[in-house]
Amino acid sequence: MADDTGGDLHLRDVTKSFGTFTAVDDLTLTIPQGSFFALLGPSGCGKTTTLRMIAGLEEPTAGSITLGERDITHAKPYKRPVNTVFQNYALFPHLDIYENVAFGLRRRRAKDVDKQVMEALALVELPHLARRKPGQLSGGQQQRIALARAVVNRPHVLLLDEPLGALDLKLRRQMQIELKRIQTEVGLTFVHVTHDQEEAMTMADTVAVMNNGRIEQMGAPSELYEAPSTTFVANFLGQSNLVTGRRIAADAEAVTVLCHGQTLHVPVSRCGTEDVDVLLGVRPEKIHLGGEAQEVAAGLNSFAGGIVSDASFMGVSTQYLVRLPWGQDLTVFAQNRGIGEQYPVGSRVTLSWEPAHTFALAGDATAGVESDVAVPVG
Repeated sequence: MADDTGGDLHLRDVTKSFGTFTAVDDLTLTIPQGSFFALLGPSGCGKTTTLRMIAGLEEPTAGSITLGERDITHAKPYKRPVNTVFQNYALFPHLDIYENVAFGLRRRRAKDVDKQVMEALALVELPHLARRKPGQLSGGQQQRIALARAVVNRPHVLLLDEPLGALDLKLRRQMQIELKRIQTEVGLTFVHVTHDQEEAMTMADTVAVMNNGRIEQMGAPSELYEAPSTTFVANFLGQSNLVTGRRIAADAEAVTVLCHGQTLHVPVSRCGTEDVDVLLGVRPEKIHLGGEAQEVAAGLNSFAGGIVSDASFMGVSTQYLVRLPWGQDLTVFAQNRGIGEQYPVGSRVTLSWEPAHTFALAGDATAGVESDVAVPVG
């Protein structure tokens, strides 16, 4: 493969339609060379179709895909400097681990096969398993071998299609750290498709949240979490409490919103709409839970008159549902530090939080809320 195919990956005005259904809708995107990039979204949002177009497994209906200076829009999959790691690993069961990793090198008649294979196995910390068969390995070990087999070919872009979906929770979290370590060590461009928010936020430098074939918001994980620009992003990336309100004033620093009789403040930089009617948002872990008679410090946003309707112990934290006077339940995460008061169901409480942790958006408060566990397709 020629060395002039490196560089940023560009998707320009890419659309993919299947009959009357548009899976990817006029997508323009640049993925910097050497970055760890995540496409995040629910089932059917277009993320896997986008990945398949980059891989050459689907051809765009319109638009172009370039890698550096090279147009790969219509190139065959095997003509692209791109490899894919799938959820099912796709290892050859009749070959041992060494030969699985060596497969692509032998097809290309590469030199120093042994050196490259052992370096790839060392990268995933499994050189001692070189002569075992895939069936003798655990799921996590098979995933590492699939990664080694892809990396050994030194593609310019490595595509990861829900690669950790088949692993249990503890192993999945370990592999998230390992994947990030490997990407940093080899310096390849990783494009990771997932519906798992934690996975995307743990590993990626940049996350693009997709919905209905389009990107709702793109940026660093912390940016998307702390300052969502749409209700879909606010709800899909973690949990958000969204309360209807009305803008009543604004100055250079803050917007004042009236929510169910309570005056609250939102920084101008975190107000994503000019509408009069807004959805005021705050993340559950940003809220402080206090007793009914507890005095709220000056300058804080707050709601009084809440009643704890549910309390669920979750180990590191307790999740409270608090029913407010107008009938809406807000979620509060209280860290279990062994200090502070516990609030059983029926307790009367006050909620308070910093205005800097508040955001305001337009739209449907239920956008991005999944009623079922997402299926890893789309």
